[in-house]
Amino acid sequence: MNYIDTHSHLYSEEFLEDIDQVILRAKEAKVAKIILPNIDVDSIEQMISLSKKDNCFYPTLGLHPTSVDSNYLSQLKNIELYLQKVKIYAIGEIGIDLYWDKTYVNEQIHAFETQVQWAIDLDLPLIIHIRKGFEQTFESLGKLKDNLKSSNKKFSGVFHCFSGDRNQAKKAIEMGFKIGIGGVVTFKNASLAQIASEIDLKDIVLETDAPYLPPVPYRGMRNESSYIPIIAQKISEIKNIDIEEVASVTTKSAEEVFFLN
Repeated sequence: MNYIDTHSHLYSEEFLEDIDQVILRAKEAKVAKIILPNIDVDSIEQMISLSKKDNCFYPTLGLHPTSVDSNYLSQLKNIELYLQKVKIYAIGEIGIDLYWDKTYVNEQIHAFETQVQWAIDLDLPLIIHIRKGFEQTFESLGKLKDNLKSSNKKFSGVFHCFSGDRNQAKKAIEMGFKIGIGGVVTFKNASLAQIASEIDLKDIVLETDAPYLPPVPYRGMRNESSYIPIIAQKISEIKNIDIEEVASVTTKSAEEVFFLN
């Protein structure tokens, strides 16, 4: 029984002092593969360096919406240069985040659409971050779906750290995406637990978003990939199925989305 953490920032400075132990704990927890989403230009080299450290890592490239500012076009240009030099497994972490600041909303939308087009051109999945931006995200995806290589092809990828409602989850799934479920599902009164109960297991992938949003009982502490089985256990309880089934189905889905077979 193996798991895949489809979203973990283990290259961040929070892990500099004990990354070897973090990797070991992940492997001991049967987390065999870990997707490393990029944030901005400054995080690329650390991410690439870590991905070379162990074959459990799979890097991606993208500009996070909260990293979009007046200099975003330069960042996009630099990230695009890396697309020609580095083997990646997705475009991400990209998206629209209007939770804290709407100053650069138009720039966020343009950056998002530009990077979605990269994914279309390169036939890569997307890792999409959304906070208070579902309407804009769906509008942009709808505008770009005609650019897919064939009329019967859908988008692929993950709506990471899903924070929407049931209808938004259904719409994302219909467009071809999986729903990324992490530690929030273990929080008391989390609406994510209800959504997880209502969508098919095959439409779910597991993630930690380490070092952020650790599951109970580690809430408030540093998150890490070895906590994936806690999330899987919670989903097994919500759906009243064996944890082995959660591991098997979510691992297969993640392998298919990110072409990891």
